[in-house]
Amino acid sequence: MSVRRLALTAAAMALIATALAGLTPGVDEMTGTLAAPQRTVDTAGPDALVIAAAGLLAWAVWAWGVLGLGLTAASVLPGLLGTAARLATQVLLPAGARRSAGLLLGLGLGVAAPIAGVAVTVTAPAAAAAAPAVGVPDWPAAAVPAAAPAPTSVPDWPAEQPAAPERGSHVVVRGDCLWHIAEARLLERAGMPPTDGETARAVHAWWAANADVIGPDPDRLLPGQVLRPPEST
Repeated sequence: MSVRRLALTAAAMALIATALAGLTPGVDEMTGTLAAPQRTVDTAGPDALVIAAAGLLAWAVWAWGVLGLGLTAASVLPGLLGTAARLATQVLLPAGARRSAGLLLGLGLGVAAPIAGVAVTVTAPAAAAAAPAVGVPDWPAAAVPAAAPAPTSVPDWPAEQPAAPERGSHVVVRGDCLWHIAEARLLERAGMPPTDGETARAVHAWWAANADVIGPDPDRLLPGQVLRPPEST
């Protein structure tokens, strides 16, 4: 998460709140106006009702935005707090709002919660053997299939429509990572948040089942990829 973007977003929300406070009556006054609509129309006219309703709606949208940004920022924290924040964002925010909040706060597309109690060494690919090792889960290296030679001529066959995703498969969207995919699938199956160890094992199973799609780097998912669920999940 970018601290600079977090500070800029917080400042922008504060400016919006200041503007709302200057453009709308007080919340108590607007609530009282809507509580007695007939009296308001008789004394101040129908415009007062419109202003009160619009003002309360604007404040509600602002509060919902602040809550969504706060939960999105907390979702990258490790442990139970981060898990609870991620579950809350899935309930309170639609997918589009979650992606927008992540972009505003500068959350990386491959952000995942830290894996407790799991080895963090990995065998470097042959092309980068001299590079220093980085801390990632101990996933086995998978060979990338060689590209097939381009055909010299293309038969005049009708184009085939792509097959529909299999039942239970997951179509990758921007912002997805294996940790969140595996954690959501475990939560859906068990009805309770999984432990970090359970999620780590599920991540390994998802990557092993889709190594031909993901490639040698399990942290690099591309929008549109179709991931098959492992047999154990």
